[in-house]
Amino acid sequence: MPAKIDTRSARRKDLRRPAGNAAAAPEQPTAGSGHLAKRADLAHTRAKHAAPQSILIIEDEALDAERLTATLHVLFGYRAEIRWASSLSEAVGAIIEHKPCVTFLDDILKPSDNASQAIPQLRRAGYKGPIIVVSGEVTHTRRSRLLADGANDVIHKDDVDSVRVAEALARVRLAPTGKERST
Repeated sequence: MPAKIDTRSARRKDLRRPAGNAAAAPEQPTAGSGHLAKRADLAHTRAKHAAPQSILIIEDEALDAERLTATLHVLFGYRAEIRWASSLSEAVGAIIEHKPCVTFLDDILKPSDNASQAIPQLRRAGYKGPIIVVSGEVTHTRRSRLLADGANDVIHKDDVDSVRVAEALARVRLAPTGKERST
C-alpha cells in the first residue's frame, strides 16, 4: 500500500512562498510579532514605573477578581499588595484602613450597586487615587459617562491582560485624579 501524502501541508507551504522574486518582497510581520512587540513595550513600561504598593480590586465575581489579580502579578510580581473587596461596603472599609494606590472597580456590583454610584462613595470615603473601571460594556457613551462620574479610565473585561492593564495604569498615572479632571 502506498504511503499517504498530506496535501494540506504541501498547500500551506505553497501559500507561504512569495510570488515572483522572493528577494524583492520584504517579509510582512505576522500577528504574533505585533503581540511580541507589545510585550517588549510592557517590559519597558514596567522598568519605568514603580509598582504600586497597594491595589484594591472591587469585584463581586471571584473568577474575574482572580483573573485581574493574576494579571497584576504578571505585571508587578508579588511586590504589590493586592486586596479584593466583593462589595461596596467592604471596599469603603479597605480604603479607610489600607489607603490603596490604585483601585479597579467592576461596573456592576450585585445586588444593586454600579460604578456610577460607587465612585462618589469611594471619594467620600477619602479615596483620592485613580479608579479604573472594568466593564463588560464599553461603548463611547458608557465610557464618557463613567469618566464624567469620576473614573480615571475604563477598560473592557475581555481586555484584562498584562498589556491592556499596563496601558491603563500608564494612562492614569499621567491623568489628574478625581474632580481635577477636565472633560
